[in-house]
Amino acid sequence: MIKWKEEIIIEANIEKVWSLFSDENIKRIMPKVEEHHLIEKREDEVGAKHKQTYREGKRLETYIVETLAYEDLVDKKLKKISFVLGKAFEVTLTFTLLKIDDTHTKFIYEGQNKGVNFVGRAMLKLGSEKSNLKVVNEFMERVNKEALEI
Repeated sequence: MIKWKEEIIIEANIEKVWSLFSDENIKRIMPKVEEHHLIEKREDEVGAKHKQTYREGKRLETYIVETLAYEDLVDKKLKKISFVLGKAFEVTLTFTLLKIDDTHTKFIYEGQNKGVNFVGRAMLKLGSEKSNLKVVNEFMERVNKEALEI
């Protein structure tokens, strides 16, 4: 299992940053997501389910993303999602935004990637923590960049 928890300060209002995690803007921060459709409940509800298609090179992977937690308060926003990728990995991601002031937001990105079968566990053992951290940091930088452009 791989786990991470990283944080950065974004020079943008919490509402602006939060809008990037809405269905409407998800492709801005996750450009490899080709399709993202709500199939159950509302996007701002625990238990919401989305059918998502992700492109990795020439391969397309489709899976169901479930919202496990959702908070939309004035000074704190949180969205926790989970999905199984390629029948091999159970991925859980948590995006937390904390209002510092009207123009600064703390973004905390944490998650885990767990092998659900022998192949998944073996692949995680072969992968490097350094390359996983690179992917995490690239995502955080993309959120930062997009928040400044909104």
